[in-house]
Amino acid sequence: MTMAKRTGEKYEAIIDAATRVIAEYGYHNAQVSKIAREAKVADGTIYLYFENKDDVLISLFSEKMGAFISRAEEELAQVDSAVDQLYKLICLHFEHLEKDHQLAIVTQIELRQSNPEVRKGIGEILKRYLDVIDGIVEKGMREGVFRQDLDVRITRRMIFGTLDETVTSWIMKDHKYRLMDQVDELHRLFVNGMGSQRNDANA
Repeated sequence: MTMAKRTGEKYEAIIDAATRVIAEYGYHNAQVSKIAREAKVADGTIYLYFENKDDVLISLFSEKMGAFISRAEEELAQVDSAVDQLYKLICLHFEHLEKDHQLAIVTQIELRQSNPEVRKGIGEILKRYLDVIDGIVEKGMREGVFRQDLDVRITRRMIFGTLDETVTSWIMKDHKYRLMDQVDELHRLFVNGMGSQRNDANA
């Protein structure tokens, strides 16, 4: 069956409904019928846009994460230094998830419980975000503010892993504190850990 074009009000309604339903019921208990009911469409309408529930989840992540990455790329392009770009990225990451608790639950908790096919799909989308982090690290090395001997892959994993775990911990503690309050300390830890000797001497 030919899929309908993935645009328009119904498509967006399904994506938003899926976010709410998966956040409330969990990935395994979020039946297509529940998503359809939340989106106020017939069950069959879901299958005009998506092959199955896994496809809904991958598309949800692609839409939400894709929009976030595009915004991040646009805003980072207007920031001069790598140190300031890193600060901006941390702010954007936390701001994006702090303002949408349901999306945070889906991306941090429920996506991790999905099947390998879904994880493969989101991995391809996530690579674009990791490339953004790589770009900041490489820029900092060129500027001499980050050490020249940094392994970019390991450094990117450290940055993303720390941001990721910080958000997950925030969710598990029922959002009892503000993510944005963590920005300064994390940025300081990152910059001090990656800083060049020249930078240390000037500090």
